[in-house]
This record gives sequence, structure tokens and C-alpha cells, in this order.
Amino acid sequence: MPDAGTLFLVATPIGNLGDVTRRAAETLRDVAFVVCEDTRRSKVLLAHLGLSRPTMSLPAFDESARVGPILDRVAAGEDCAVVTDAGTPGISDPGERLVAEAVARGLKVVPVPGPVAFAAALSASGLPAGRFHFLGFLPRAGVDRKAVLEEVRPLRATLALYESPRRLAETLGDLKEALGDRRACVARELTKVHEELVRGTLGELEARYRGAEVLGELVVLVEGRTGEARWTEDEVRRALAEGLARGEKLKPLSTELAERAGWTGKDVYRLGLAEKA
Repeated sequence: MPDAGTLFLVATPIGNLGDVTRRAAETLRDVAFVVCEDTRRSKVLLAHLGLSRPTMSLPAFDESARVGPILDRVAAGEDCAVVTDAGTPGISDPGERLVAEAVARGLKVVPVPGPVAFAAALSASGLPAGRFHFLGFLPRAGVDRKAVLEEVRPLRATLALYESPRRLAETLGDLKEALGDRRACVARELTKVHEELVRGTLGELEARYRGAEVLGELVVLVEGRTGEARWTEDEVRRALAEGLARGEKLKPLSTELAERAGWTGKDVYRLGLAEKA
């Protein structure tokens, strides 16, 4: 029985092909086969490196079904390199299930590190980078999305997430509503010709991108919670009761009080609904 092979997780450039590491190129040259998120995209990189290797596809929508045959080959003694379209396998890309099953089988898994989009964006964002919380892609809507935002609201670490261009403005608005109008940065098309990092508050960025055509890969960075609420809950409730008694509308009243009290608009609005009830 031959010794089992090794599963190499090879990080690839997130845009600029010049960012491929020598070790990544050597690993891709030496393995028996390459597992790709999209074989068409990966063959562009292989051609850039002057390589022609046997490939298998591992798309996100069918990862679970394809793990078995890949790991059977590794268990039989073949070395395998896993690559995604860009960045590090398993980080909001296919590879997580494959690695989990490889570990469960006792197979050797070796990372070949390189580019990670959120790390590159964080380093240039101007926001605190000593601690961060990576969210990947937020749930698109509904209860799950609200639950995640509620979970991260008290964190002091910088928040990093990926988002689709067509949902960027909506997500910036949801972040502002849930977290308050914090400092943020939108990083677009990192390492590519049209690379852009735009900094401002969540409100400013939402206004910039609302109705605009946005193209390319995106990373959103949001400052963690800073300071403490300046008003107690009783103080906020009293101000709400007084404002509502004067006939003020709850939504603008909540926004105004949130800025004065050091609360999020969402939390003040929730208390306001209770006061009205």
C-alpha cells in the first residue's frame, strides 16, 4: 500500500499575476493534479507559469459531492494542489469541506500561503488592524442577516466582509442602521488596474454608492465599537417619551437621539416602539 499523498492549499493572486509566490509555482509544478474552483480561470494562471497540469473542478455549489473522489486519489498516494479563482482556498471560497474531510481521514494538509483580499484591504484601510473579525459574506436578508449584525455590534475589533457590487449600498445602509455611523473603507479591485480604496463614514459611503454602477470585487471594512454609550437606558426612554409627546415622528427622533446619546439608531428605535406601545 503506497504512502498517502499531500493536499496542498495554494493561495493565488487576487488580481495581479505578479503576486504569485515562487513556492506556489513550484507546488503547482510538482503535484499530480490541481483541483480548481473554475478550471478555466485556473488555466490562465497555469499558462502564465508555463505549466500544463491535469485538473479537476471543485465549484462551491457541488463541493460536498466532489470531495470523496479527490481525497481517494490523495489517499492512494497522489499529491494534490487546491486553488480557487483568487486568494486562499477555504476563505469564503471552496475548500473548507475538502480540508475538513481530509483532516478527518488523517491525510496531510499543507498551506502554501499568499494573497488574502480582506487582509490586503485591512492593511491599507487606515482602520485599527491589531484585532479584526472576518464575516465573509453576510446573509443576504432577513432574520439571519439581522442576527449576525446584532452579534458583531458590541465588538471592538475592526469588521471585515465581502460583498457583491449590486448589494453594496444596501449593505452599507444596513451596517449603519445596526452599528451606527462608524468609520469605514470600501476596497475595490485590489491589485488590479482599477484598484480603489474609498474611506469615510458608513453614511457617506452609502450616499456615494447609492444608485451608482459598481463593478469588481469588493471588501468592506468597518471600525469596531468605540467608547461607551453616553446616556443610560432610562435617559433615552425619557427623551423618547418627551419627543413623542410633542408629536415628533419616531424615525427621525430616534436618529437624533442616537447621535446625542451614543447609541445606535436601531436600539433607540426599538425602545421608541416600546414607548409607543
